[in-house]
Amino acid sequence: MNVLFFISITLFLILCLLICLVVLVQESKSLGLGSSFGGDSSSSFFGASTADVLKKFTAYLTAIFIGSCVMLSLWTSVMERKRVAPIKKQPVEQVETQSHD
Repeated sequence: MNVLFFISITLFLILCLLICLVVLVQESKSLGLGSSFGGDSSSSFFGASTADVLKKFTAYLTAIFIGSCVMLSLWTSVMERKRVAPIKKQPVEQVETQSHD
């Protein structure tokens, strides 16, 4: 189980790096890093409709990222509950009180 968890963490980190790369490659309004692959705004590295493809790809990666965040969060909490031994409840002793009648 731990091996599968660490493989999932590794894939999650690769996903994070891929999202960073895709966001940096996109053309900004000021033609930032995205222009370094295509020269000017008319030519692009991935073809004519680069902006639409990269926007959709970024949206899909973001949805996968959010889903994997939730999955890893739940998985981590389940692993933590299994790791910590449950606290045994001690029976409460009742104290007898004497009534003064």
